[in-house]
Amino acid sequence: MDLKLVTDQQKKEYNSLVTHIMQSWQWGEFRQSLGTKVKRYGLYKNGKMVQAFQLTFHKIPLSNSYIGYLPKGPFPDENLAQALKKIAQEERCAFIKVEPDVEALSVKGKGLRIDKKFKVSPKPLFTKYNYLLDLTQPEEEILKKMHPKFRYNIKVAQKHGVKVEERTDDQAFAIYLKLHFATTQRQGFLSHTHKYHRQVWETLKQAQMARLLIAFYQPSDKKEPLPLNAWMITNFKDTLYYPYGGSLKEYKNVMAPTLTAWEAIKLGKKLKLKKFDLWGGANPNLGAKDPYFGFSRLKENLGAELVEYIGTYDLVFNPLIYILINTLEKFNKIKVLLLKLVQR
Repeated sequence: MDLKLVTDQQKKEYNSLVTHIMQSWQWGEFRQSLGTKVKRYGLYKNGKMVQAFQLTFHKIPLSNSYIGYLPKGPFPDENLAQALKKIAQEERCAFIKVEPDVEALSVKGKGLRIDKKFKVSPKPLFTKYNYLLDLTQPEEEILKKMHPKFRYNIKVAQKHGVKVEERTDDQAFAIYLKLHFATTQRQGFLSHTHKYHRQVWETLKQAQMARLLIAFYQPSDKKEPLPLNAWMITNFKDTLYYPYGGSLKEYKNVMAPTLTAWEAIKLGKKLKLKKFDLWGGANPNLGAKDPYFGFSRLKENLGAELVEYIGTYDLVFNPLIYILINTLEKFNKIKVLLLKLVQR
């Protein structure tokens, strides 16, 4: 197949071929707004674009080489390997990391083979597992599949008078930022910068692909309702996504996050979307040892289905640089580069 750069005039055609919001034209615009180099490509057969994807390119310090990153893209077959080889030559890539938006079960028994040029990556950026919820089900069926305690906690939140508001205003975004970074500090995990969150919000909001859900609670000793929980909800094509959120550590007994999750589901159904992508889950084989374990509990109790993807692969063009980077990463000396790559 022929490889060509996609032009601005092909935005609609491009979006019709990609399957995940991280491959959407709008997500590429967001990454470009941060100064990241982004290029979009199409694979053509008999003059017709049949596959599309975008890569980000990240400069390797003290070198003239780059790392390419292709998250949530197409199946890593021979056609993709040949296309990426050509791109790597043009963009001076030491290697390209791919994390296909392909579920393992979807290729089982179909005779599809990952091209041997792709090697299993020692450093995944996206978890191999995810939770997906079928939004085409009736609300009663979704509630039925939830963990009984989760279903009960929705009623607890409602009994306490928790109200979830759908917002897109600046004040709501400021609340979201405060809760998100309070959570990251409290739980000790790395997050993106304030600028990253602001740019993804502004870009996707402008495209009507983002909104905030904020849960408010009125304590008896306060004059104003308190925001306890905030989710950034995004959408692309037939899918709702929950990529980022945050919560207050106080008033956990009113169960605000469970009501926020339920309102997100109802929002997805109102928008006539077909599935709810919860942006990652823990490896079921590792249990509490998996760093994603804590984030997965709510998603699992929500009644979403755990799915496994085919994983993360590297297409290596400069073995020396590739080995060096992976070695340095083990010694925690290349955090900045990896943080730039992991922005998603």
